[in-house]
Amino acid sequence: MRLLLVEDHVPLADELTASLTRQGYAVDWLADGRDAAYQGASEPYDLIILDLGLPGKPGLEVLQEWRAGGLATPVLVLTARGSWAERIEGLKAGADDYLTKPFHPEELALRIQALLRRAHGLANQPQLEAAGLQLDESRQCVTSGGEVIDLTAAEFRLLRYFMLHPGQILSKSHLADHLYDGETERDSNVIEVHVNRLRGKLGRNVIETRRGQGYRFTGEQG
Repeated sequence: MRLLLVEDHVPLADELTASLTRQGYAVDWLADGRDAAYQGASEPYDLIILDLGLPGKPGLEVLQEWRAGGLATPVLVLTARGSWAERIEGLKAGADDYLTKPFHPEELALRIQALLRRAHGLANQPQLEAAGLQLDESRQCVTSGGEVIDLTAAEFRLLRYFMLHPGQILSKSHLADHLYDGETERDSNVIEVHVNRLRGKLGRNVIETRRGQGYRFTGEQG
């Protein structure tokens, strides 16, 4: 899952980027509202974390611009302590959730997970489940038929994306766009390797190859 973090406080941005990367997200970081307005609307992000107090262009204006342009990407707004008016204006402008600074990193992680599940029609799930698989995002492992299966970081990122898009045909280029940040070289052959490794752990039929189109997560075991 590819996230855009828009935060001008560098120490906080560094901390959040490191934490989110450990959680298996590809993170692009921007500190200026003008850059965010353009990049958020032009790159395929799964979720955006937006501070409202930004240089260049206020976060509220950035959010309003995105929504006016039809951008439906979930946006989690970061606001200052006690700024209830800011939170209300953010929600009115189209924010999906907000978090007040300072906050605990685990709360941010849980809110992101909830927003991503909600965006894919899975809001009623306490954890990500699809086709008999239960994904533990904190431990980065998956349970299948009562068996806990460990995953590498790359396998976890790929399986999470598949489980959020069950039954959909996903091309290699689409997967690369959502699994790597903007600075990482994208190699579609690497995705093929990780797909095969997931098949080795979960069964050959769990991910179907559609020749010339990409992959489809079926969840069929064996």
